[in-house]
Amino acid sequence: MTAAELAQSAETDPEPPADLSFAQQALWLAKAGRWDDSHDLCQDVPDPHGAWIHAYLHREEGDLGNASYWYHRAKKEIPPPGVTLAEEWGQIAAALS
Repeated sequence: MTAAELAQSAETDPEPPADLSFAQQALWLAKAGRWDDSHDLCQDVPDPHGAWIHAYLHREEGDLGNASYWYHRAKKEIPPPGVTLAEEWGQIAAALS
């Protein structure tokens, strides 16, 4: 599923499509505004993608200290101030597609 398709689904469908990976499901849930569900699920994704989603979620909530820890675990730099949450979501979605 492309990043655009994932975003569209999160905006229109009540639940994530069944064929998504756990990381894609967590990202779908984040886009759908279901932060807690996304957070719970991304903790079960043991690879750097799960850590990146986890970092993104903590950045979204404003907990930059915790986000920094998860960016490190994901082997990603903390996004510079000009990168919006929407842009980062798109970057993660593109990496997962």
